[in-house]
Amino acid sequence: MEKPVLVLALGGNALLRKGERGTFEEQLSNLLRVAPSLLELSREYQLVVTHGNGPQVGNLYLQQESTSEAPPMPLHACVAMTQSLIGYLIQLAVNSVDPGARVAVVPTRVLVDPEDPAFRRPTKPIGPYYPEHLREALAARGWELVHVPGRGYRRVVPSPRPKRIVDIDVIRELLGRVDLVVAVGGGGIPVVERGGRLEGVDAVIDKDLASSLLARELGADILVILTDVEGVYLNYGRPDARLLTRLCASEAERLLSEGHFPPGSMGPKVEACVEFVRSGGRAAIGSLERALEVVRGVSGTLLENC
Repeated sequence: MEKPVLVLALGGNALLRKGERGTFEEQLSNLLRVAPSLLELSREYQLVVTHGNGPQVGNLYLQQESTSEAPPMPLHACVAMTQSLIGYLIQLAVNSVDPGARVAVVPTRVLVDPEDPAFRRPTKPIGPYYPEHLREALAARGWELVHVPGRGYRRVVPSPRPKRIVDIDVIRELLGRVDLVVAVGGGGIPVVERGGRLEGVDAVIDKDLASSLLARELGADILVILTDVEGVYLNYGRPDARLLTRLCASEAERLLSEGHFPPGSMGPKVEACVEFVRSGGRAAIGSLERALEVVRGVSGTLLENC
């Protein structure tokens, strides 16, 4: 009997903990904590792992800005580089626990619409903060900048919605042939179609929305988004905060429309899960530290199509 398909989205805390600089050794150490759970899940499911890459892209930008010797790479190329780096770290971590485990890393392109309104209103901050004296030079590159009081200027880029996983056939072919597939890292490499060919664009695709699209295109059975909190809370951070252990898609949509889940944190996670359960799958949001329990439905927030 064929194993069910699980798309597991790792939160940033799988790679970096608070107070860490993001060294190679720190990230590998953190993934070593996650690796046993990934291996156990790979025995029960056809497993596809997705992940974020925000700090890694930021560090890569810092490295590029600190030297004039090497030409800088565009953002979409930086996404590709960090996809491969994090995939390599996952390979190392998993094979440190089980040397025979087969891990396939797929640098994944994701199609976006060049007419997406996000391209007219860039809002996603990336990279380091820059001082005032560099503002004009950076603007001359065509960068959109925002001023953050007390920090300086920061580049903002579009965050368009994902439309199609370009490399879905490659990912589908690998399912069942390897123990786990790492794909759609950082939301995927954003590409647009122009004149019958694909071109990379400087943008950031939300990792959770891209993971949901991947799960739907694969016909996955389960989508699980892991993060650094126990699940979806009402009034998070307040004395009357309440964990929602079960959440109907219709209720989740209402709460989203009322602004209960911030767009920069829980909002996209809830939206991604709603999109997936509307297609007939099961979705959950929960703590990375309790990954197995979240997948098995005994921890976190279960989202249902009701």
